Amino acid sequence: MTRYWQVLRLFWTTAIAAEMEYRLNFLIATLSSVGNLAGSLFGLFLFYRTGYTFTGWSWDAALLVLGIFTLLQGFSATFLAPNLNRIVRHVQEGTLDFVLLKPIRSQFWLSTHTLSPWGVPDLIFGSVIIGYAGKRLDLGINSYVVSAIPLLFGLVILYSLWFMLGATSIWFVKIYNATEVLRGLLEAGRYPMVAYPTAYRFFFTFVVPVAFLTTIPAEAMLGRGQINWFIGAGVLAIVLFWVSNAFWRFALRFYTSASS
Repeated sequence: MTRYWQVLRLFWTTAIAAEMEYRLNFLIATLSSVGNLAGSLFGLFLFYRTGYTFTGWSWDAALLVLGIFTLLQGFSATFLAPNLNRIVRHVQEGTLDFVLLKPIRSQFWLSTHTLSPWGVPDLIFGSVIIGYAGKRLDLGINSYVVSAIPLLFGLVILYSLWFMLGATSIWFVKIYNATEVLRGLLEAGRYPMVAYPTAYRFFFTFVVPVAFLTTIPAEAMLGRGQINWFIGAGVLAIVLFWVSNAFWRFALRFYTSASS
């Protein structure tokens, strides 16, 4: 385990040093995050401007969902996209051969080899929104601690789905469109699930588990989360993580390497 932490520190130190050579990108990423956040706030405002509210969700409570969604965007841009989107390129260029030959788990290498600091603005903006909404709702530190558990489960769920999608590149090399479809579906998480019709709520809970990414952590933060949903999120996270590992090992059986 210590060896993996040492490797991880080496990976990320090198990645940050390389990325900081292009510091203007950080300004561009910040402006992009501001624009996306402004669009999200405006979209939410359109619902609430006439006094309408999602059932059980005040304006401040809905902001918590948006803040968590923004955090997930930052997490994806910082850790997931820079790594998992490269699986396709490794397969195309044959560099996956070198990854498989390294004395370290290939899934760990592919998932953590680099990171991008350009997702940090979303992490900051998401935290600010959550802090602002939490202050208006008089939430205590315990509320944030409790919500951290389902939020962690949500991160594992998101990672597992993304990694499995990336693993399919062994069969279908060009999966960029599929990745964009997944990201598009995840956009539904910017609003509470009650904002959608019943059929959509079922889809975003039991088919593509978007509800476990934002709405359930927000409900936990508000102190009205149900224990069965917490358990369900934990079980789903563990199962999907195990499935992602098993699916990767299964996919490697069909990988023929660059030289064959």
